[in-house]
Amino acid sequence: MSRQQPQLPVSSPRLLASAIGVAITAGSAGQMVFAAEKTSEQAPSNTISLGATAITGEAQDETSYNVEKASSPKYTAPLVDTPRSITVIPQQVLKDTGALNMQDALRTVPGITFGAGEGGNPQGDRPFIRGFDAQGDTYLDGVRDTGSQSREIFAVESIEVSKGPNSAIGGRGAAGGSINLVSKKAHLGDSFDGGFTWGSDQTQRYTMDGNYQFSDTVAGRLNLMSHESNVAGRESVDYDRWGVAPSLAFGLGTDTRVNLDYYHLESNDTPDSGIPYTIPAGGSAARTKSNPDKPYAGGDSSNFYGLTDRDFRKGRTDTATIAIEHDLNDALTVKNTLRHGSSMQDYILTQPDDSKGNVNNGTVWRRANTRVSNTDTTTNQTDLFGDVYIAGFKNSFATGIELSREESKKSSYTVNTDTTPGTPVTPRDPGTQCTPGMIGAPSGYNCTSLSNPNPNDPWNGSITRNYAGTDTTGKTYALYVFDTLTLSEQWLVNMGLRYDHFDTDYKTYNAAGTTTFKGDDVSEFVTGQFGVVYKPAENGSIYASYATSAIPPGSTLGEGQDGNPLGGTPDRNGNLLKSDLEPETTKNYEIGTKWDLLNDRLSLTADIFRTEKDNARVQVDTTTYENAGKTRVQGVELSATGKITDKWQVFAGYAYMDSEQVDGGDLPANKANDGNELPNTPKNSASLWTTYQVTPRLTIGGGAFYVDDVFGNVANTTMVNDYVRYDAMAAYKLTKNIDLQLNVQNLTDVTYYDKAFSNHFANQAAGRTALLSTNFHF
Repeated sequence: MSRQQPQLPVSSPRLLASAIGVAITAGSAGQMVFAAEKTSEQAPSNTISLGATAITGEAQDETSYNVEKASSPKYTAPLVDTPRSITVIPQQVLKDTGALNMQDALRTVPGITFGAGEGGNPQGDRPFIRGFDAQGDTYLDGVRDTGSQSREIFAVESIEVSKGPNSAIGGRGAAGGSINLVSKKAHLGDSFDGGFTWGSDQTQRYTMDGNYQFSDTVAGRLNLMSHESNVAGRESVDYDRWGVAPSLAFGLGTDTRVNLDYYHLESNDTPDSGIPYTIPAGGSAARTKSNPDKPYAGGDSSNFYGLTDRDFRKGRTDTATIAIEHDLNDALTVKNTLRHGSSMQDYILTQPDDSKGNVNNGTVWRRANTRVSNTDTTTNQTDLFGDVYIAGFKNSFATGIELSREESKKSSYTVNTDTTPGTPVTPRDPGTQCTPGMIGAPSGYNCTSLSNPNPNDPWNGSITRNYAGTDTTGKTYALYVFDTLTLSEQWLVNMGLRYDHFDTDYKTYNAAGTTTFKGDDVSEFVTGQFGVVYKPAENGSIYASYATSAIPPGSTLGEGQDGNPLGGTPDRNGNLLKSDLEPETTKNYEIGTKWDLLNDRLSLTADIFRTEKDNARVQVDTTTYENAGKTRVQGVELSATGKITDKWQVFAGYAYMDSEQVDGGDLPANKANDGNELPNTPKNSASLWTTYQVTPRLTIGGGAFYVDDVFGNVANTTMVNDYVRYDAMAAYKLTKNIDLQLNVQNLTDVTYYDKAFSNHFANQAAGRTALLSTNFHF
């Protein structure tokens, strides 16, 4: 019988969020003042103040696209003097582009693509930075945010993207870079921002961001969000989520500050099943690099191959943070951050399976990918940062200790697709069942038409919870130190060093709870960064840098695609794979220049880089892995962010990436891919977003986003085509408290694919989407 999924309690929180927003808007319009005055700065002019309640020097324009400094104290110099590529997506860019989630926001950063997930590799955000999977390299306020998720941005102030190996900053992983979400926190002053967005495809989104100052030193902030929508150009796909993020701050403007923050997000979606690749007549084994397969929907790009009566995806994220910060003196600050986070995924996702060649005869096998996973993380991070003078030389430094425990529990569902009475309970074989005569009822609706699938087919297989699974626990003990040494007005040296002890325990067990395999691994590694900065002028720099990263076995704890998994993994014959459990290592060489022009309103950057991954894990025979591979990505990046004039802003960039598998090891199947491009690594990508204030009330803007051809696998036998997407916006201030904004995304309604899976399918991006927002500010 079919399985009807119970609904998450979305409606009540949504109504609550809407009611609160409307009530506060109506009740406060005549009472709230526009802003509170900023507190005075107590530190001297040469002090670097990080994460405190005041900012040294002139206040930055909150509407500017240009950002002077990263939020983490581990970056010990302003961005113009930091010898690596860092892009900060500020709040104004998030607003102007109409971004609704992290993936929306990251499309403005060239050199980042997204990969698709399925069952083993989980659903959720899977960014690739400079060609390297960064699914496990996302941070929240500088602390690792473990667990596969689709991240919202209603409580995010800005997003910081650091490119190049970044283990010295964040720890394990980060082969191509890392992503840090900066959360909205309570601050001094009263303010209120609320809004609702109505758009095409039944989009309804409500947000509220209210900050209230309770006393001279205490403030609270509350962010609420409710969102539901379908997806333009995609049949049956829908998103339904709500979230709340309260924040309390004590001691603002004093030497000791305490922040209490909480974040909760729930979602209940009908996930996109994707579009299958075409394959040659000989089946998937006959695919070739010279004629790679591309996604094809049988003539209608809106085709949905899933089953609305079976498919679902639920998610939940809870994060609680206590941060205590104390100024020891005018130049030194100590901060302790304690966080506990929990995330959950629960889904059954139909994969349009092409592996048996059935797509050639116009049919699609509805393969069920399933997952039930829970991840809990507790982290304590203590930092000491500030300025000291040693032998007359200024040192802007940060040092700290990180202790964390992460635990992931992963299991699944058993989806029985054999609907013939009296037959053994075994899944049907798509190789024999998906023929033209078996579409629909004869196959129990496990097979559907490539050109005309019916998402509402009355599938009547059975679904049971499969409690067999894997538990993985990781413990991290780390020490780190960073320093920007000022040798003179023209010369700076940037240094960083981190030691990690990563202890992993794992076990697999059957449905009865009996352990079938267990083991552990201990990795110790040191990563670092070193850069020399020459400043020919105060507003510019030329730099050369070197940085490393390390990826130990089990680094994602089963919550991402792990290129260096733990031992005990069975091969296709059920034999346990042996492995050389050394961390994979990545190193980066970079030369670049950064300039702040037009009175520091516009930032221009350019760099040349070469990233090499050594000791990569490869399979050498049917039962053995070893660290023998090597890959390489090298290229050029350019960016321009900020104001060209008082009325004209730009946020633009370009990335060229030449990627290659240099050595796949001795196994012939891997060796055959030597010289191929890496998956999810376009040679060229570019983004341009710009706005112009036509009148004091009217602002118009638009953007173009280009991504070159992207291969789905290292064999280069699956590919999605390049695309150009155009966006447009217009914003109008009705009063000083109310404004309207219209965003039209994918203006030309181009059909393109923004997520490529390795072999079976690709995910299609949304078509033309119009969003009209009404925003209130007090």
